[in-house]
Amino acid sequence: MRLMLLGAVLLLAGCSTGYAPVFDQSLGVAKRLLGSDEYRVRSGDTLMAIAFRFDMDHRKLASINGIEDSDLIYAGQVLKLKGQSVVKASTKPVRAKPAQRTLSKVKPAAKALTPAVSAFNWQWPHSGKVLARYSSKEGGNKGLDLSGRLGDPIKAAAPGQVVYAGSGLLGYGNLVIISHSQDYLSAYAHNSNILVKENQQVQAGQKIAELGSSGATVPMLHFEIRKDGKPVDPQRYLPRR
Repeated sequence: MRLMLLGAVLLLAGCSTGYAPVFDQSLGVAKRLLGSDEYRVRSGDTLMAIAFRFDMDHRKLASINGIEDSDLIYAGQVLKLKGQSVVKASTKPVRAKPAQRTLSKVKPAAKALTPAVSAFNWQWPHSGKVLARYSSKEGGNKGLDLSGRLGDPIKAAAPGQVVYAGSGLLGYGNLVIISHSQDYLSAYAHNSNILVKENQQVQAGQKIAELGSSGATVPMLHFEIRKDGKPVDPQRYLPRR
């Protein structure tokens, strides 16, 4: 009886905050079992997705792990996230799996943005209202969240090649990543439908997906621009509107 009462007390204490904590199993478990600078590849991972998850340039991740073919990694393989390594990867490819993300709003930036310079002109991927802006703070929003309706067209912000089209990154739902140059990537998350395939060449303004709520609590587009693997403020690159 005393054990039952104790269990009830602990249950009530855990519910007193009004929400249940969410544990990111795709990162937490792997990093707890290994060092803080290591990651164990799970079934469904790709090198591009792992690099994106840790805000790294995929070329750097491949280099420090001695990986010559970025398409060939295997479940259970331990990757170093820092330092140098000459260990070569085995050759068993794996695919991605679905994941979930909740919307986290960020207050608009107070200061005027300084436009960034790149080798091409960027376009807005969707005309929706900005729900949440980019934040450089730890744990902040890595891009822009744009409102919209289910099925709205999502367009490529610049010409490039599709390097990821799947649902294997926790919090991004159905995700498309486009490489625009050696330096720049753009990402389009929470789609209801992906209309392009990996390695496909796309043009600026081309429809690549349809807006959805996969991995999010409301229909929206989460859009990111990354330079050398690091998130940057998309509004510094996009035309003013």
